[in-house]
Amino acid sequence: MAAGMIMSEGEKGGWFEKIRVSFRESFGEIVFGMSDGTVSIFGLVAGMVAGAQSGDVILLAGATAAIAATVSMMAGVFLDLESEKDAARVEAEKRNDEISRNPDAAVERVMGILGGTGLSGACLDSIRTDLQNDPGTILKFEDAVAGEEASEAQKAPAYVHACWMGIADFIAAMTPVIPFAFLPLGMAKIACIAGTATLLFLLGIARARLGKRPVVRTVFETMAIATAAGIAGVIFGLLIT
Repeated sequence: MAAGMIMSEGEKGGWFEKIRVSFRESFGEIVFGMSDGTVSIFGLVAGMVAGAQSGDVILLAGATAAIAATVSMMAGVFLDLESEKDAARVEAEKRNDEISRNPDAAVERVMGILGGTGLSGACLDSIRTDLQNDPGTILKFEDAVAGEEASEAQKAPAYVHACWMGIADFIAAMTPVIPFAFLPLGMAKIACIAGTATLLFLLGIARARLGKRPVVRTVFETMAIATAAGIAGVIFGLLIT
């Protein structure tokens, strides 16, 4: 029984570690998904508030749009990453064929690149010998020199990135909508603006951290984009009504 409990704790620790790692590797998608979900649905809700007289209508429209946007973003990220991996695989296969057909030319190409790096003649001769003895390593060597080795985030399955994108997009998209499920219309409007502003402020900080950008400027940009979306939604809502 004790052994079973230890294994259970170990399995839990393993799952938590996997989730933590996948979260870190998908942090870019999470920030982008939350930014997209917040801005798009806030613009929709702002337009609905300008023309609707019932919080239920706003809730229905906002929740429906949030779900549709979530599925769309998940599919977009998944297909984009799959396409990138397919393109990289095809390019690698093409280069391998070129190396197989003419390994000497492939070696000379690499040595031509390395010739201007300042490496000693003995070092270059050693590299040339190794590549000539095993042409199959040329592609890996080229990728290493070019810094094109896949990162841990790129190695993660596309569905992992898509899932994190979907979760982040849905949570953020529902932030402007949730108040209309529990509060009267007037109070829901205030809660919607306050909740969205708080989330955008935090997203701006996350974007600044992710891109190593100035915090104040990035927060301002993030909130300005959402404000523009809200104003556009209000104008359109007023025009319709």
